[in-house]
Amino acid sequence: MRFVEPGRIDGMLEAPSSKSEFQRMTAAAALAAGRSEVLFHSLCDDSLAALRAARGLGALISRTANGIAIEGGQERHGNILDCGESGLCLRMFAPLAALFSHEVTLTGRGSLLRRPVAMLEDSLRQAGVACRSRDGFPPFTVRGPLAGGDVRVDGGVTSQAVTGLLMALPLAKEDSRLTVVNLTSRPYLELTLSVVAQSGIVVESHLEDGRFLIPGGQRYHPRSWTVEGDWSGTSFLLVAGAIAGRVLVKNLNINSWQADKAVLKALEQCGAAVAIQSDAHTHHAEVRRAQLAAFEFDAADCPDLFPPLAALACYCRGTSVITGVHRLRHKESDRAAALIDVLGTIGAKLGVKGDALHITGSKVSGGRVDSHGDHRIAMSAAVVALGSERGVEILGPECVAKSYPRFFEDLELLKEKS
Repeated sequence: MRFVEPGRIDGMLEAPSSKSEFQRMTAAAALAAGRSEVLFHSLCDDSLAALRAARGLGALISRTANGIAIEGGQERHGNILDCGESGLCLRMFAPLAALFSHEVTLTGRGSLLRRPVAMLEDSLRQAGVACRSRDGFPPFTVRGPLAGGDVRVDGGVTSQAVTGLLMALPLAKEDSRLTVVNLTSRPYLELTLSVVAQSGIVVESHLEDGRFLIPGGQRYHPRSWTVEGDWSGTSFLLVAGAIAGRVLVKNLNINSWQADKAVLKALEQCGAAVAIQSDAHTHHAEVRRAQLAAFEFDAADCPDLFPPLAALACYCRGTSVITGVHRLRHKESDRAAALIDVLGTIGAKLGVKGDALHITGSKVSGGRVDSHGDHRIAMSAAVVALGSERGVEILGPECVAKSYPRFFEDLELLKEKS
């Protein structure tokens, strides 16, 4: 249980490291014969899950002064990959595990066991992989080798399965023609393509119509990686600044492939004072409180922005509309229902109409809410608490460790400096 008091904030923080980048870079390093280094500022539970999976594929991992060293290209030695609660870890490492001719089971705990893998199961079978799951859900067992060829995948629920195929198919014996129907979350696929390209992998990409031509028999090359600051976790801090004072977040990249940098557009649209500073290697984002007006935002390609933007909309004059609700059904919770429950409980006025979440700005009283075991729901409730009348008590706050273990401590640091 965690109680977040209302109050002003004013301070500076360094962004947590992007788990989206870290997991992809870890997978690429595990596939590359030789020593890679991954430099980062912080780790979260999902990042640790990727390290466990990489070890399961035979990678040798050790700490360095500023990150980790990964000796990849080793012979696989794990039969079970524990993916924790990370959907990306499971869906990305399943095709990689299918490169081997031995059976590998990918499993995890909690909400991961309710996240679908049927779309990946179908695609891997097309590429010659023997698969079985629990009626389309984990645990998920694969046995390769992955052959390649003509492969179709439905990307309507998630782009994570596409990421796994894009990373694995270059190592198949045959050339592959990957077709994605219902392609979503294009920025995350751009991030995946960037990582594989930097690893020496060639993919002919036609994102506009969901086609990828992938030569087989390629090799990943080892390299040094530096993980950017995480726009997903940072979005909550920036929204907190817009609601309750001022926040400066360092170590970001405004040119990042991370989809959630789009939070800046929503903040500017609603009237928050947004400023970007830069130095030789990175950017810093500052957001100050201002008169906030209702906004409209399409979150279909960045669904993780629903929770912070819903918090923001609670304090915007008028009714804000966030579209893309269909992307929220298979997250750590049914995130649309969880947002309505949590924010409605503490006095916000919101509801779903069609594919859009409508939030009307009003006074937020506060109270006690359940995080639903969803890290982004817990962080959303904490941010809303800052502007509430009597604060918010959050049940199950420990779930933030999935993506941002220091979130509550960082929020308190901002309040201490006010």
